[in-house]
Amino acid sequence: MKGKLGLKELEALLARATGADRGEVVLHPGTGEDSAALDLGGDLTVLTVDPITGADQHAGGLAVHVCCNDLAATGAEPVGVLLTLLLPETGSAQLANDMMRSAHHVATQLNVAIVGGHTEFTPGLHQPIICATGVGRARRDELKPSASVSEGDDLVLVGEAGLEGIAILAHDYEGVLEHYLSEEELREAKSYAERISIVAAARLASRLGASALHDVTEGGILGAVYEMTEAAQRGVIIQARRIPVSQVTQKICHCLDINPLLLIASGCLLVATECGLSLASQMKEEGHVANVIGRFGGCRRITEEYGELLPPEADHLWHAKEKLDRMLSGP
Repeated sequence: MKGKLGLKELEALLARATGADRGEVVLHPGTGEDSAALDLGGDLTVLTVDPITGADQHAGGLAVHVCCNDLAATGAEPVGVLLTLLLPETGSAQLANDMMRSAHHVATQLNVAIVGGHTEFTPGLHQPIICATGVGRARRDELKPSASVSEGDDLVLVGEAGLEGIAILAHDYEGVLEHYLSEEELREAKSYAERISIVAAARLASRLGASALHDVTEGGILGAVYEMTEAAQRGVIIQARRIPVSQVTQKICHCLDINPLLLIASGCLLVATECGLSLASQMKEEGHVANVIGRFGGCRRITEEYGELLPPEADHLWHAKEKLDRMLSGP
């Protein structure tokens, strides 16, 4: 098994393993909610945690991006991150330095402090693992959890499908993909690593009247939509043809026989709102890619093109990596 724990297994864990019942907790753990919120007096304290396990290069910066995305998709302003670096025994101090240099670069861009963490060489690891804990702040009226979707809300997608997954593959398997892509296409695929922050988009969508936000990560866009419907306990109808997919993403996904809509996609944001066309138009005016892709309502979860929307399984990044590893190992 690779990737996230299945939704049924996760729900079973959350039903029996959430510790003490504290009154300070105003946003509790649940399917489709990537952050928690605590009322400690004054602004709410918003918390999240994420590991980076599927990327080798630029992992420090990616960890900061993914963590801050979760905070922003709850309506919070990211303030600080703590990073735990678990390194293989065959690693080096230089590896830790490279990861932290990448993390520092992204944190500076996002105006976020790196406030602590832990670093060690861990027996049994074959690749580095980074766990990032994020701390944010929000007024109570700024909180936009996935569960706050309203019946009849439009669903707006900000961003393009699969950018994070394509960037990871382009950086980690350049030697294989250069046989299928032109130099310009490979360069474009790598550049997607610079487009995985949704912090600015989430802050803007909140100001424009979003009722709920959800960050797209493992499981891709369709997986994230399903998680959002689980949190809100509402149905949805999706027009998948309205989801933008770049030509380079389409080409790589075709070569590797994977679905870009099921590929890890940090850089995408789901927005529930009363008037999707207006919000999407205003987002576009600010330079964002934004499209109305569906509407919440009823109890059915369907895509017009594929039928029933299913719970997310293993991200297609893992399928792509397995195929590319076989190509590297030869017949």
